[in-house]
Formats: sequence, C-alpha cells, structure tokens
Amino acid sequence: MTDITNNKGEEYVGSNEIYAEVQRTMQQAAIMNTGWHSEEEVRQFLRSITGHDVPDDVRVFTPLHINYGPGVRFGRDCFLNFGCTLLALGGIEIGDGAFIGPHCVLATEYHPEQPSRRHQLLTKPIAIGRNAWLGANVTVLAGVTIGENAIVAAGSVVTKDVPANMVVAGVPAKVIREVRTEDC
Repeated sequence: MTDITNNKGEEYVGSNEIYAEVQRTMQQAAIMNTGWHSEEEVRQFLRSITGHDVPDDVRVFTPLHINYGPGVRFGRDCFLNFGCTLLALGGIEIGDGAFIGPHCVLATEYHPEQPSRRHQLLTKPIAIGRNAWLGANVTVLAGVTIGENAIVAAGSVVTKDVPANMVVAGVPAKVIREVRTEDC
C-alpha cells in the first residue's frame, strides 16, 4: 500500500490504490456505524479499518466518519465521542489518554486558496497529544499539533499548534490560560 501520511503540504496525487483504500475504509466505517456494536466489536472494526493495532482500552462511540483508515493511529486509553469525522489522508495520531468530544472534525486535507489551484488536494498531519481534551464540535485543521494536557474549548477552530498545558478557545482558537493542575 502506498504510504501518503508523510505528505507535509505537498500536492496529493491520487492513485487507484489509494482510491480503493478510501472506498474500503468508507465501506467498513459504514458497516461499523450501522446498528449497535460492543466496544470490542468497534475496536475490531477499527483494527480492520486502520490496519494498525488498536489498544484494548480505546473507546469510540459510533458513528465515526473516516476516509482513510491507514492514516489513523490510536494511543492507549483514548476516547472519541459520537459523530467525529477523521479526514486522514495526511495522517492523524491520537495520543494516550486523549478525549475527543462529540462531532469533532480532524481535517488533514485542504485546498490551495488560489482559484487556479483549488482542485488540488494538499495534506499535513495532525497530532493530538497525551491527555489532551477537545470539547464538542471542535475543528482541527491540517498541520496542527495539540500539546500534552491541552484543552480546546467546545466550538473552537484550531488553525495553529496548541502548546502543552494550555486552554484555547475561539475561532480561530487562541490561548486563554494555563490548565489548572490543582483543585480550586
């Protein structure tokens, strides 16, 4: 299989092999999203979809929308809530203990601004750090790294890296304060 997850802002050039993998991924995700499945059954689907190990303590509430399974890696004890979308041609790494709230979008794919180039597809990876927490309806754009223990407030659009141990909020997301490490 062609590995396109190292693509860092270069033009994505499709191939029949990659297109076939996208179709296979979306078919498997559609089956996973149909009806009720136990946590272990969902993990088995994710192993098949990604082709990678998915630790036994990963929890994903379906539906999960994903376009390219091999581009996604799950850390230990991470959680994805209902309705998340992973556009993963650029590669998505979800760190140990990360929480991803309902209806979040992680989009490693984007298009150039210039109208003459807009039909080109570009990719950059996304990394979600250990113990990071993305609130409901967060959008993370291509090339962003969310630092360890960081919190992204619900509804935020993250266009730039988030430092470790910081709370960000807004559109675009901006640093609000440090994460509290002690009870108030």
